[in-house]
This record gives sequence, structure tokens and C-alpha cells, in this order.
Amino acid sequence: MSEVNDRGTKKWTAMMMPEHEEMLQQMWQEQEYKQKPILDEQEQFELNTRLQLALQNDLTVEVEYYDHNSHDSRKIKGKLLVADTLANTLKFDNGENTTVSFDDVLEVRID
Repeated sequence: MSEVNDRGTKKWTAMMMPEHEEMLQQMWQEQEYKQKPILDEQEQFELNTRLQLALQNDLTVEVEYYDHNSHDSRKIKGKLLVADTLANTLKFDNGENTTVSFDDVLEVRID
């Protein structure tokens, strides 16, 4: 944020109601949100191939996925336990038994 906007916010905050301050904070946070990248068919095919290879050979993978709660990408590393095509999810053995949706997977790296 520029210095001009910061000064204006500081100047007027004393006259704002707490609800307005909360709404401004939320608006600034939402401006920081990242959009989920859209993968083409070839990228999706490559990701699926790597996931199948990791599942069949019991390999450790690092998966980057889009987290809808934080509106940002996250990484998870572990062994792939289940690729459930009906539920459209991946289940990992990373100490926490994390589940990720197929649709949110952005990148797959095999160790």
C-alpha cells in the first residue's frame, strides 16, 4: 500500500466505527488473495501420470495444491495412500493423513 493511502487511513481511523475498520481490514486481505491457476488438459494428464506412478511404486511425492481457506498455494510431502476417483480426492501419509482434492492439485514432484 502506498504511503498516501496509509496516511489517509491513519487520519480517518479515529472517526471510524469499529465495524468499518473491520470491513476495511477484510477488504485489504481480500485484495491479497491469489486466484487458483487453471491447468490445461496436458498439464492435468502429466500430473495424473506422476500421481499414478507414485501410487503404484510407493514413492514419496511433494504436491503443491491450492488451499481455498487461505487463498494461496501450499505444499505437502508424503506417501500417497489412496487416489479416490469417486470422491475426487488424494489421501497422503504425512503424519497427519491429509486429504486434497484432485481439482486443487497444481504440481506434483516425485522424490
